[in-house]
Amino acid sequence: MGVVGDSLVIPVLTDTHAHLDYPEYDGQLDAVLARAREAGVQRVITIGIDRESCHRSLAIAEKYEHVYAVVGLHPCAVMDSGAMEFLSDLSDLARHPKVVGIGETGLDYHHLPSRELIQRDKSEAVFGALMAGTAEATQAEIADGAVKSAQAEAFKVQLDIAVELGLNVTIHQRDAWQDTLDILRPFTGKLRGVFHCFGGSPEDVAEVVGMGHLVSFTGIVTFKNAALTQASAISVAAEGYMVETDCPYLAPVPFRGSTCEPAHVRLTAEKIAVLRGETLDKVSADTEAAVRRFFKL
Repeated sequence: MGVVGDSLVIPVLTDTHAHLDYPEYDGQLDAVLARAREAGVQRVITIGIDRESCHRSLAIAEKYEHVYAVVGLHPCAVMDSGAMEFLSDLSDLARHPKVVGIGETGLDYHHLPSRELIQRDKSEAVFGALMAGTAEATQAEIADGAVKSAQAEAFKVQLDIAVELGLNVTIHQRDAWQDTLDILRPFTGKLRGVFHCFGGSPEDVAEVVGMGHLVSFTGIVTFKNAALTQASAISVAAEGYMVETDCPYLAPVPFRGSTCEPAHVRLTAEKIAVLRGETLDKVSADTEAAVRRFFKL
C-alpha cells in the first residue's frame, strides 16, 4: 500500500463508510485493519447493501472489536430477487449490538433502464432522435417508473425502521437530489442522515445541514478535478461532516486507481485540513465528535 501521510502526528479517525465484505479483501482483513490502526483509524464502519452483504458485514463486525456495521438495502439492489422481502427482516437484523445505523439506502437514478439505453448509443441526442416513440423507449420509461417507485418504497421503509430503533441513516443519492430531500423532510427531527460520498455544492451542504443532516467526504476531495467537492469541504460547519473511504472504491491521491482501504481515510482528512486551513488534529476532533453523536458510539 505504501506510506499513508507524511505527518508524524497520529490522528484519531473513523472510516465511516467501508465495504469490508467485498472480495477485494478476502483473506486480507487482518492486514488491512492493521494498516488502518497504524494510520490512526481507530474505527471502521462497514456497510451492507443487501441481505447477503449485511450478514457478511455483521460477521466482520463480530470478529473485530473496532468494526461496526450499518445494514440496509441499497437503491440499486431493490429490483433484485428477494430484495423487498429482505426489508421485512431488516428490523430484527438491525437490533444486533454491533449495528450502528441503517443503510445504505436512498435513491439512485443514474442506472435507470433508460440510461442504459442511452449508454448503448453513447449519445443522448442520438438516442432521442432514434428512440422517441419506439416500443423500446416506452418500455424503458415504464421500467424507470417501476425502479423509482421501488426505490422510494424501500427508502421510506428503512427510514421508518431507523425511527423505530432510534438509529440514524446512511444515505446514497445519485442524480436524485430533490426526490431524496422530499422523502426525507417528513422525518425531520426524528432521525439524522449522512449523505455519503458527498459531491454536491456548498449550497447543497447548507440545505442538508440546515435539515439536521450531515455530509461525508471520500478521497474524491483529493482529486484535481474536484473543485466543487473541495469548496463544500471548506464551507461545511465543523459539526456537519465526517470522512470515509467508500473502499474499495475512490482511493485518494496518490493511490488513485488502486484498491482503496480504510487507512486511506487519513489522506482525505489531511487534504480537508489543508483546504480548511486547520490542523489534522482539529479535523480529527471535529469528525470524531460527529461520529460519536451520529452513530451513538
